[in-house]
Amino acid sequence: MKIKQLPLSKQITYAFGMMGWSIMINLINVILVYLYLPPENSGLPHLITQVVVFGFFNAVALITASGRLVDALIDPLIAQFSDRSTNPKGRRIPFMMWTIIPSVLFCCLIFYPVHEFESKLNIVWLVLMLIGFYVSSTAYIIPYNALLPELAHTPAAKVKLSSFQSVGYLFGIGISSNVFNLAGFMEISFNFTRMHALQSSVFFMALLAGICMLIPVLSINEKKYTHSLPSSVSLKTALSQTLGNRNFLLFIVADFSYFIAMTIITSGLMYYVTVLLLLPESIGNKLMITMVLVSLAFYPVINKLVRKTGKKIVVVWSFVFLALVFLCISFLGKFNAPPEFQIYALVILVAVPLASLNILPIAILADIIEKDSRTTGENKEAIYFAVRYFFVKIAQTVGIAFFAIFLIYGKDVGNDLGVRLNGVLGFVLCIIASVVFLRYKDETNVKNVG
Repeated sequence: MKIKQLPLSKQITYAFGMMGWSIMINLINVILVYLYLPPENSGLPHLITQVVVFGFFNAVALITASGRLVDALIDPLIAQFSDRSTNPKGRRIPFMMWTIIPSVLFCCLIFYPVHEFESKLNIVWLVLMLIGFYVSSTAYIIPYNALLPELAHTPAAKVKLSSFQSVGYLFGIGISSNVFNLAGFMEISFNFTRMHALQSSVFFMALLAGICMLIPVLSINEKKYTHSLPSSVSLKTALSQTLGNRNFLLFIVADFSYFIAMTIITSGLMYYVTVLLLLPESIGNKLMITMVLVSLAFYPVINKLVRKTGKKIVVVWSFVFLALVFLCISFLGKFNAPPEFQIYALVILVAVPLASLNILPIAILADIIEKDSRTTGENKEAIYFAVRYFFVKIAQTVGIAFFAIFLIYGKDVGNDLGVRLNGVLGFVLCIIASVVFLRYKDETNVKNVG
């Protein structure tokens, strides 16, 4: 059967899968710490103990770490099942289909604790629900991403499809950022408590996310647009070949530092708004929409730069730019400018490097995978993405843990040192990412990537 090029309409439907996943994962990133470790002016109850363990760790840091760790250990198994699948309908789409309902269910249940007051049962519940969510959502995103190098057959096609995927991710951020506005509407319209309003908002957004995740499953015929044989290597061999790839290891280290930094800024947004700048929660969605629009506006610029210089240089300078933005976070509320101007300026500045850092890493990884497939004769796309997401999840866990730990040193108005210290940490992490990625060897032909 002749393999067809993926048409524009299918590239758009493919992006919907990322948008759905992005809605759910960003609901977790934005609300989890805020709900379970709320600032005093939030109007939310304390659901779990605020006691510090070993002088550094609080309950949120330990809970998220345990959930992510279990999920990360399962990632390679999920990837191996997908890579070695002999399902006549394909190695990826059938796998994705069965993960959507549990992903939506666990995403909702995370925000429905057993008690609406401080309780040990809430801790047990949160750990179990996080594990369920992370495992089920991972079982969707690993096969989904493994499809990209199979659906895109040239470097130019990889960058283009990665761009569509990135647009989906950004739209997911924009949609999830409206959760506080939707909660406010429900509080006023239905006389809900703040807690119940947030829970209802999460339910509707998770349902929307599930619908988005279903769109590529129903619209893309995997066998029609891909040609890949099931991998025959063992999990141990696949991991050995993957981790023995020098370019991939450099990519992973830089990616790891970047995701710690981004988790910090995502987890901290509502603290920057409400604690450092004394602005209402409802401004959050306007900020996210602004970031999405500005970032999208720079996508054509990024594609032109990539055609001229290659992916590596653009990524390195994006890390440096983002590092400088992180420094600005430490001084929010201290600049001689209105609070609204400060937060919008920050979001616009963040959007510029994110335009490239949302597109290029997946395209770079697709290049690495394509070369490995030619060299080894094995199709191990999912293993590469599993290893990548293993470190992404560890990075996100570390990021949330660092953010929660730093909050010990101040998370309230007038006592905000912990929130500001996260900006310094983000600066250091982005500089590390830029230095490491300088050693990456971009082996694609620059003229063929645009």
